[in-house]
Amino acid sequence: MTQDELVRLERQGATAVVTMNRPRYRNAQNSAMTYALDSAFAQAVDDDSVAVIVLAGAGEHFSAGHDIGSPGRDVEKTFERRAVLWWDHVGRAGADHRYAREMEVYLGMCRRWRELPKPTIAMVQGACLAGGLMLAWVCDLIIAAEDAYFADPVVRMGIPGVEYFAHPWMLGSRFAKEILFTGDRFDARRAYEVGMVNRVVPRTDLVSHTLGVAKRIAEMPRFGLALTKRAVNQAEDLMGMRPGMDAAFGLHHLAHAHNAEVAGDPLAGMNAERMKARARS
Repeated sequence: MTQDELVRLERQGATAVVTMNRPRYRNAQNSAMTYALDSAFAQAVDDDSVAVIVLAGAGEHFSAGHDIGSPGRDVEKTFERRAVLWWDHVGRAGADHRYAREMEVYLGMCRRWRELPKPTIAMVQGACLAGGLMLAWVCDLIIAAEDAYFADPVVRMGIPGVEYFAHPWMLGSRFAKEILFTGDRFDARRAYEVGMVNRVVPRTDLVSHTLGVAKRIAEMPRFGLALTKRAVNQAEDLMGMRPGMDAAFGLHHLAHAHNAEVAGDPLAGMNAERMKARARS
């Protein structure tokens, strides 16, 4: 697929809808999709007629997370380094390879998108797992269909959560520990109860309801929205979100290094099929 096919950008009045377009792989994120998303977000920010950005996933699922096994996985490709200024990861060994790549395409990109000056809404249906959670969490609002479900199962790899470690701030400490310790899924209603999701609606109403909320937001003063978003984000960071995430990112890579030393594989032998099997067991 070309970048344009990996991500679609469409206009609905003053709302830009950015849609991940790998439905065959449940919108698993490879680097190509990451940069296609970034290009679409940048285009929406630069378009003065766009007031609100909606992030969606094509098909039955929002996103199954990071691509750890599809034919389109591209971990050895050179990245463009838009989020952080670090050397290229290709041809590097060990942690030099993985740390550089994940700091750019996972943690760095999510932080970049969290700071978009226009309000963003995640429109979630079906699976929103691991790296999919990261994409939803960087958005200002999350509107979920009743069939949506969420999980961060990467502790099954011996790794303490995904790279954008916002769990305590998005879920509260106790529920964050529960879903990480167990790897269990939680549904849209539970996500609403703990404050992670703003609204839960029938699947058939998801698009119309989300666009309706976006339209209401778009009527507010543009600069006021940008400043309000920045104020809330800064408050989260003053509550320790950014340094806490940095600390967790270091532990994340300690786990990768441990797996590589002990098991000979940074993911502890867990591919997409094995992760699915463990989720069913």
